[in-house]
Amino acid sequence: MGADKGLLIYYGKPQRYHLYEMLELFCEKVFISCRAEQANSIGIGYNILTDHASYSNIGPMAALLSASTRFPKKNILLVGCDYPFLTPTDLQEFLPACREENLAISFYNTKEDLYEPVLAWYHHSSFDLLKKMHASKQYSLQQFLRNNEGTKYYPGNQNSMESVDTREAYVTAYNLIKWNTAS
Repeated sequence: MGADKGLLIYYGKPQRYHLYEMLELFCEKVFISCRAEQANSIGIGYNILTDHASYSNIGPMAALLSASTRFPKKNILLVGCDYPFLTPTDLQEFLPACREENLAISFYNTKEDLYEPVLAWYHHSSFDLLKKMHASKQYSLQQFLRNNEGTKYYPGNQNSMESVDTREAYVTAYNLIKWNTAS
């Protein structure tokens, strides 16, 4: 996209802070995951989890493996900044599906026939499998979910999975949100 998606503004503040505050309603502890060089750009008062050096430059798997290294027995709810239409109601409906018998559960995009691996919950027992993938130089959370038959979650609000990956998509999303919040 050419820009840090966490800094895009939809709701009057950077998306990373908007999501952080939303997740505080549901999570024991919330962190903004980032690369080491981004850490100084995070505002005071927000918990930061920098990518562990051994997991740098591998995309979203770095966030998950870094969290599992720091919190090995905690389940992780991973939410990317890509999804401006995600609401507290979407998370409230999703979280009861995150049960101990699931290795991982992910929002599932039926239009694209894809898991949304950064809109997912990962049980702590999945971390060993993720570390094995990493050791094999396989860094795709999509592939992890497919290989391990991750549970598919079909949200009632299909727009919650609308990912903003281009400048044009950002402008469209921004205008839709601005129009809907003004009404």
